[in-house]
Amino acid sequence: MIEAFLQRDASYDGVFYTGVRTTGIFCRPICSARKPLTKNLSFFAAAEEALSAGYRPCLRCRPLEQGGEAPRWLRPLLAAVEADPARRWTDQDMRERGLSPSRVRRWFKKTHGMTFHAYSRARRLGAALGRVQDGEGVSRAAFEVGYDSLSGFQEAFRRYFGDAPTVVSGARVAHVARLATPLGPMLAATTDDRVHLVEFIDRRGLQAQIRRVGRRSRLVFTPGSTRLTDALEAQLGEYFEGTRRSFDLPLAPAGSDFQASVWEALLAIPYGETRSYADIAKSVGRPAAVRAVGSANGANALAVIIPCHRVVRADGSLSGYGGGVWRKRRLLELEQATLEGQSPAEH
Repeated sequence: MIEAFLQRDASYDGVFYTGVRTTGIFCRPICSARKPLTKNLSFFAAAEEALSAGYRPCLRCRPLEQGGEAPRWLRPLLAAVEADPARRWTDQDMRERGLSPSRVRRWFKKTHGMTFHAYSRARRLGAALGRVQDGEGVSRAAFEVGYDSLSGFQEAFRRYFGDAPTVVSGARVAHVARLATPLGPMLAATTDDRVHLVEFIDRRGLQAQIRRVGRRSRLVFTPGSTRLTDALEAQLGEYFEGTRRSFDLPLAPAGSDFQASVWEALLAIPYGETRSYADIAKSVGRPAAVRAVGSANGANALAVIIPCHRVVRADGSLSGYGGGVWRKRRLLELEQATLEGQSPAEH
């Protein structure tokens, strides 16, 4: 994706979107703007993911417009959204502009897989999360991006992450932050004393994973960070730079006793090496439970930290990684390159 973006490869247009952390915008692969440093790039499978992560659409390559150009009848509405992204749009607002709400809805669904109202909500939520993670207070961030009340922002957050803190009796609050990595942004959830979740934002089934962790560990989620968020970000940075081979963080894996035994076995796999699913099954005393080991591997909610990427098929081929097999391959290549004395950047 980095190569395709830097070369403006048109064959990847519509396949992924690129977020630029230094500017806060996201682009199509063919964007003609000056290319940023690769360390400042994040990648998304859909425009809605980029919006929810806090990025706004590039005005040069127009990632929300099919082929780079919206139909003439829709352009005034898109321009109005850009002029006031915090505005809450209603169907009546569109009618007053001479637009059919159903026509607008169909265009957004066909082109981006979401409705116009979903786009507006994602934009506001992403902007608020971005402000919170830049150090701004939750209340101020919510009001400045168009939420009428703090409860409105919390409700939008709840729809994605689960019940609000007042709903679940006896639950602990886990703080959710976005972390930048060379393989795309990750979502981290930490309490004051444990890391509960680390996943790539575009991971398959992320919402189900979040809710499973919240249910098993009796957690509710709110935007923000803890001291462990900073420690996690620093150690992930060292790992991707090739200067760290294991993590020194207090973890709280959320799973059954069998899943916990599999995850312990994963932690025992040496850096840069791999094991088969059958190897792991034997190591936990269940040699016939190869399929169950695969399921436990997929249920690991602490990606990279608990190295489920080091488990491969018996023939050495790669399969079954929630963040995408391409990331599994890249993680293994990074570790192998480090063992061979190359820097990850050189590799």
